[in-house]
Formats: sequence, structure tokens, C-alpha cells
Amino acid sequence: MEGSLRSKALKGVSWSAIDNIAGSGIVFLVGLILARLLSPQEFGLIGMITIFIAVSNSIINSGFSNALIRKVDASDKDYDTVFIYNLIVSLLLYLVLYACAPLISQFYNTPKLTVITRVVGIVLIFNALGIIQYTLLAKAVDFKTQAKISIIASVGSGIIGVGMAFYGFGVWSLVAQQISRQFLNSLFLWILNSWRPSFQFSKRSFRELFGFGSKLMISGIIATVFQNVYYLVIGKFYTPAILGQYTRAEQFNNIFSQNLTSIVQRVSYPVLSTIQNEEERLLVAYRKVIKITMMITFALMLGMAAIAKPMVLALIGEKWMPAVLYLQIMCFAGMLYPLHAINLNMLQVKGRSDLFLKLEVYKKIIMILPIVLGVFLGIEYLLLGSVFTSFISFYLNSYYSAALIKYSTLQQIKDILPAFAIAFLTAIVIWPLSLLTWNNWIILFLQIAMGTIIIILLYEKSNINEYKELKQAVMPFIQKIYK
Repeated sequence: MEGSLRSKALKGVSWSAIDNIAGSGIVFLVGLILARLLSPQEFGLIGMITIFIAVSNSIINSGFSNALIRKVDASDKDYDTVFIYNLIVSLLLYLVLYACAPLISQFYNTPKLTVITRVVGIVLIFNALGIIQYTLLAKAVDFKTQAKISIIASVGSGIIGVGMAFYGFGVWSLVAQQISRQFLNSLFLWILNSWRPSFQFSKRSFRELFGFGSKLMISGIIATVFQNVYYLVIGKFYTPAILGQYTRAEQFNNIFSQNLTSIVQRVSYPVLSTIQNEEERLLVAYRKVIKITMMITFALMLGMAAIAKPMVLALIGEKWMPAVLYLQIMCFAGMLYPLHAINLNMLQVKGRSDLFLKLEVYKKIIMILPIVLGVFLGIEYLLLGSVFTSFISFYLNSYYSAALIKYSTLQQIKDILPAFAIAFLTAIVIWPLSLLTWNNWIILFLQIAMGTIIIILLYEKSNINEYKELKQAVMPFIQKIYK
């Protein structure tokens, strides 16, 4: 049983990683090309409506996906009920967004946002059509199929976006990229998944699933609002160009922080849910997930902070220089995102969506401080405040999950501290190279090479079991490459 669970988890992590790395990697590369073809202002226009799309998608999902994943004996009627709900709500929200588009453009004092909002809003319907198909794949830990779909959608939408940008369509190339990616994603979810709705709506299923999912929905809406509120604040109180700089910094930050969070969240939740009633096994698996995840996260995020300047200038050019400082600050907040996700997953695994909701309320109240700082003192203070709230959020998340699994905040800190120390020391050593006036590509190569060598040597000298396990898991893949 233990071997089966480990095998399932490893397979899930492998394909989830391929999905995120390939899909997001392609989107990231496309973003780099678009950043060279388009201006910060054009990226800022899309950033202005991001919060409205994100909140709408959160309402459409309503926590039902997690409720279905957690329900061991979910029936076809359960899936049909959620599908019908998702579709109806997406249509209603699109109509609301369409009607409110002029108000959004007035809020930002940017008239062209009316038509942009109405067109981008179509992604809500495409997203709703694919939620159940995605949930079924996630429940089966079938990330292989998801990886294929993600790659197809990312490549297809990337070609459309870059092609339109090259021919001078400006902000509409970004609009087309977003819509086509969600359309292709939902289309191939249907093509490669056998489930089809029979349109049976059950009030009983709805009440049961909504009982658990409603709290996650409210939590998700609150989290989504505050995750994207910086777009709202920067778009309102600064210029579209500054918001564009922020979105580019966030894209670099997300390539590691959000993708690692997504990989861990997508795999650990369904896998840990299968042993939710076996306390000892759950604790052992939970600690291992945290140690290995943070070992990788600290190395990547602190390393990115150290190489931010040559990386940004080499990849997207001098016009994005303000994004360097934004990115460096974001890395210190983003390095804890996977840890937040793991602790929150435990609340869901244990069925405590009530605590999940309570936590979101507490954390978002704390987030008001950096928002106020951003409005009155500047965007840098807003970002510094987000680092502070990230550490406070970790404490709150770990405090509540500790009561369910007997794994305290202090124990978590002790478990991840060695990995942080090694990554921080490595970053401190390689950062001064970014001050050189050499070619940015040369500096970037030297920093990455030196950082890789230093961190491997430090781990080889350490006695961290998780590093040895990770090394044993990775070495066969490396050996295959060189054969």
C-alpha cells in the first residue's frame, strides 16, 4: 500500500511538473517575445481587468472541484449537477461583466477597456465548460493527459498571440492569446476525456457538495480578490505602464512560485486525501512533502532574486528595468507560497473548510496594510508589505493545520531552515556578479553556473535525507539523457 501511494504520488508529481513546466514554460517564452514586441502600457491594460476575470472564475468554480475530489463515492449525478451550475453561473457572470464594462473603463478612466472587457469575458464560459473534465483527471491523478492538453493550448495560443503582435495588433494580441488558450484547453479536455453530461440536476447533490464547497468558494473569492487587488490599486493610482512593469515582474516570479505551488497542490491534495484517516502515515508524508518542496523552492526563488537584473535585461530589454526591483521583492514573498498551499491543503484533506474560510478572512485583513502603503507611499512599499504578510500568513496557516496533524509551526521552521540557509548563502555569493557592467548574457550564465555548483556542493556536504531522496529520484532521468 505504501509503495502504491508513493508510486502514485511520484507519477503525479512527474506529470504535473511536466504539465506546469511545459505549459507555463511555453506561456513564459511567449510572454518574453510579446514583451519585446509590445509596450508596458499594453500589458497594463490587460492587468486592469485581471481581477474581474479572476473573481468571476472563482465564483464559477465555487469550491465544487475540491468537494468532488474529496468525495470518495462521487456519482454521475454529482458531476452533472456541478456541470450545470458552472455553465449557468458562467453565462450570468458574463452578462454582468458585459453590462459593467463601461463602469470598469470609467473607474480606470480608460475608455478602450469597455470593449476589451467584453471580449476577454468570453473566457469565463470556456473555463466553465472544462471544469468537470479537469476535476475528473485530477481525481484520477491523471496529469499526463492534462500535460498534453496544456502544451497544445499553450503552443496554439502562443502562435496566435505572437503572430498578431508581429502584425501590429497591439493589446488585441494579448486578448486573443488569453481567449484562444482557454478555448483550446477546454476543447481538448472534452476530446481526450470520455465523460459526457446527461444534464441531471440533483438538489441533494448540490446541497451536499455546496456544504463543503461554499466555504471554499467564499475563501477562494476572498483570496482571489486580494491576490489580484494589486492590479486594481496600481491600475487606479498609477499608470498603465507601471502596471505593465508589475505584470512582467509577476510573470517571472510566477514561473517558479506559482508553478511549484500548483504542482504540490494538485498532487498532494488527492494523494493525501486517500490517507486522511491514517494519522501516522499522513504526518510522515506531509513532512516529506514540505521538506522536499521548500528545498527546491528556496533554491529557485532566492536564486532568481540574485540574478534578476541580468535576467530581465537580457530576456526582455532595457525598457523593463523597473521590473527588476519589483521582481526581487516578490521573490521573498513568493518563496513561501508553496508552504502556504501545503498547509491549506491539510485543512481541506481533513474537511475543515470552515477553518479555511476563517484563515482567509484573517489574512486578508492583514493585507490591507500594504495596500494602504502602496496608495500613499509607492509601489515598492506595497510589495515590501506583501513580504511581511506572506510570513504572517505562513504562521497562521501552519498554526491551524498543526492542530489537525500535530506538526507545529516551530517544527516546520526547523525542518525547512537548513534548506533556506543553503539557498540564501548561495544567493548572497552570486548576487554581486549582477553589479558588473559586462554583457548581461555572460553575467547571467556565470551566476547560474556558479550558483548551481555552490548549492550542489553545500547539499553534498550536508546530511539532509530529502536531498538524497531527491537525488536518487532525479539521477535515473539524468542518466537517460546522457545515454
